[in-house]
Amino acid sequence: MEELVDAGLVKAIGISNFNREQTERILNKPGLKHKPANNQIECHPYLTQEKLIKYCQSKGIAVTAYCPLGPPDRPWAKPEDPSLLDDPKIKEIAAKHNKTPAQLLLRFQIQRNVIAIPKSITPQRIVENLKVFDFELTKKEMATILSFNRNWRICAMSMCKTHKEYPSNAEY
Repeated sequence: MEELVDAGLVKAIGISNFNREQTERILNKPGLKHKPANNQIECHPYLTQEKLIKYCQSKGIAVTAYCPLGPPDRPWAKPEDPSLLDDPKIKEIAAKHNKTPAQLLLRFQIQRNVIAIPKSITPQRIVENLKVFDFELTKKEMATILSFNRNWRICAMSMCKTHKEYPSNAEY
């Protein structure tokens, strides 16, 4: 990957689903020329990833949150799975700001300096998802949303759980 950066074929190298230990191994690689620019991880109020985000940001690695809305239309969803977009407290905070739950969830990530990549195919929702820069959540609202953490993964990658490098076996 570093050769691709050196050749100008890519601007930066990113990693995905790396925990602290795996990221540290990369950063401590002898002769490292280009550290990862970004770590893409599952991140939403039910999986806040606070320690991993702080660690990455302290190392100058941006964080991108996938599943920031907890996609309700995922085919493997179980009926008992929690729904972020239907969470009463999320709805209540969103209503205070005259915003949708999705807009609130995106703003939550932005205020943590986390890049959010929501999935949408609906033109109206895509436009709506961009309207998150005209309000700010209070410290109390941010703390409330952070308190929802359950360490619950939407994308558990369960088929890999026994692999020695399975990233979710570590604390962060």
